[in-house]
Amino acid sequence: MFRVGEKVTSLQNAVATFIRDGCSVAMCLGLEHAVPFAASHEIIRQGKNDLTLIGPISDTAFDQLVGAGCVSKVMAAWVGNVSHGMGYCFSRAYAERLVKMVDYSNLSIALALQAASLGIPYIPSKTLIGSDILDGLVAEGLAKLSECPFTGEKLVLLKAVKPDIAVVHVQRCDDRGYAQMWGSLGIVREACQAADKVIVTAEEVVDHETITLDPNSVICPPYKVAAVCQVRYGAHPSPLAGYYNRDHGCFREYYEMSRTREGFRKWIEKWIVNVRSRDDYLKLIDLQAITIAKRLESRGRMYGY
Repeated sequence: MFRVGEKVTSLQNAVATFIRDGCSVAMCLGLEHAVPFAASHEIIRQGKNDLTLIGPISDTAFDQLVGAGCVSKVMAAWVGNVSHGMGYCFSRAYAERLVKMVDYSNLSIALALQAASLGIPYIPSKTLIGSDILDGLVAEGLAKLSECPFTGEKLVLLKAVKPDIAVVHVQRCDDRGYAQMWGSLGIVREACQAADKVIVTAEEVVDHETITLDPNSVICPPYKVAAVCQVRYGAHPSPLAGYYNRDHGCFREYYEMSRTREGFRKWIEKWIVNVRSRDDYLKLIDLQAITIAKRLESRGRMYGY
């Protein structure tokens, strides 16, 4: 059994304590992998508002948060539904000027977070030159065209993006905040290092000795981690490497129901408002449909001192 440390808490308490109205939140950082849906649903359940969402592609999590009225600004490369395309809630909100969109590419938002992770005010790059995305970032004061002082080459200076908090879902974590993740990492490491604080939701909370068996899988410094929450299937309906596959049916259902405001309201009632516990949520899932058919165990690494 793990020792319950001061960082281990419920997801409800973590969201209530560390995600304040008006703060900036980096999440959905593993691209289509390990989207922290349990956390985003809890944010909706608690009625957080005026949030700035930061990330690359967010699958449907950003769309749901926008539809629920939690968001005033999005800084991302794409918002929608990876399986089906359109994010109807975001499209409606943007058309009605209820949410501001700051367009990045996947690479440029990654670089902006990396700059913050390094503690520097900007990072030079050649990306975005000649694009409308660059024009938009320059207009927002988030990028600037310059020249390399050594070669004279044209460069883009991307301003560092430092979130108030990053939210990630991982395979396992201990009570000290040593969170381990494998599979597609996306820009999880960069965002965790850039953020002031990190909320970790994990399939398993394990003892520290288990973490030390594979230290290279730790994704961020534990001092950044403010809360550790054990949440089974916390990334569902997105996949989590080694634990479960993508639930295509859930994405299809969301696509159909969110076409209209009334449909989205019914979706929220089913998946968020009427869910009183994690067991209630799991009753809504066809667990057999997302069970991994063939498990592949990686070979162990050797460490020592």
